[in-house]
Amino acid sequence: MGLNALQGVRVIDLSHVIAGPTASHYLALEGAEVIKVEKPGQGDILRGGPRDLLDDRLPAGFAAINLGKRSLALNLKQARGRELLQQLVATADVFIENFRPGAVARLGFDYDAVRALRPDIVYASISGFGQEGAWGPRAAYDHVVQSAIGMGMLQGLEGEEPMKVGFPVVDTATGMVGAQAILAALLRRFREGRGAYLDISMAQAGLQLMWPDAARAAFNGHDAPRVGNRGFSGSPGAATFRCADGWISTAGNTMRQFRALCEVLGLPGLPDDPSLIDQAALQRGGFLVAADPQRLHAQLAAAMSVCAVDVLESRLAEREVPCAKLRRLSEVVALAQQGNVMTLPVRKTHYAHGVMTDFGPGYKADRQDEAPLDPAPRLGQHTVQILQSIGLDTAQIDALVAAGTVGV
Repeated sequence: MGLNALQGVRVIDLSHVIAGPTASHYLALEGAEVIKVEKPGQGDILRGGPRDLLDDRLPAGFAAINLGKRSLALNLKQARGRELLQQLVATADVFIENFRPGAVARLGFDYDAVRALRPDIVYASISGFGQEGAWGPRAAYDHVVQSAIGMGMLQGLEGEEPMKVGFPVVDTATGMVGAQAILAALLRRFREGRGAYLDISMAQAGLQLMWPDAARAAFNGHDAPRVGNRGFSGSPGAATFRCADGWISTAGNTMRQFRALCEVLGLPGLPDDPSLIDQAALQRGGFLVAADPQRLHAQLAAAMSVCAVDVLESRLAEREVPCAKLRRLSEVVALAQQGNVMTLPVRKTHYAHGVMTDFGPGYKADRQDEAPLDPAPRLGQHTVQILQSIGLDTAQIDALVAAGTVGV
């Protein structure tokens, strides 16, 4: 589980869907005890996701970010349910919520209320646009935030329709930023004994992903050009091309790389053609500049169109030209599990209806393979044990089940 650095840390997680659970996912991977508080009978909305079930009400997408957590099914609309959560909060180190701003206060668990129960709590509020400002109350989903913060207008080419990133990148980034912020707050807490209030938003996380472009826009008021599948360097050898049986992206940015690219393609004289390559720009160093971008791209595209993509990828890699065949995600996952393609710890978790593969915390620690984690919890799977940990006996728990306060 990564470095297991958070062993002994208790996290109360009221969040749902992707952003908040991703934050607590990274804490669980570092050894924290994460108690996922869910609504009895329903649970996290991701439990009702696509029917690629690993177990009862456990879709793979839900399980991926809830490995190793414990599920407490608790009705917070009942006074007794809120009392039980208060008892748990008093034992916690971290509290995470991702309700719309103001909603958690109506339940009685805003920062001030939670801090009264645990003064050194690390409290993380995750939302679309933050707790402050006119946009704060707005509901938010990943593609909506992509549109709001300018991300959608960076994809594609000038004059074409906007295009969102093809997976919930902002949700995932928010979880990563949230975990980083919580870790920093815990480090300060261990050193100084002070808790923290963290206002984490999808908008902030999305802007972090675009920060070099956002910083330039803030400086000069200009947007970055929409380059589509061309490389960000602007070099003519940095683009995506169709091959005879697939697609390939190349990054022949320097003259050495570009010359090797052209030699593999059977175009050895092209780099020295002043009608195609700006020779004066070459003397200044840096990346290549095309003298006639359209004609140059057309020649490269024509040469690649007759190449077998796997052969071309291999030959270019041998010549140290950065390149990659465009693969589907399913192909990449299959390759990764071979164990000889890249540094990527692979872990298998067994469920009733199959095995789920995951790749750990995003890094390999101490050159060790990832240790197994408990499977993602069924709804209310750990209700009894969690309530017992705060002093309730079997008769009391049975009464709470009968009253609909908790689910098991």
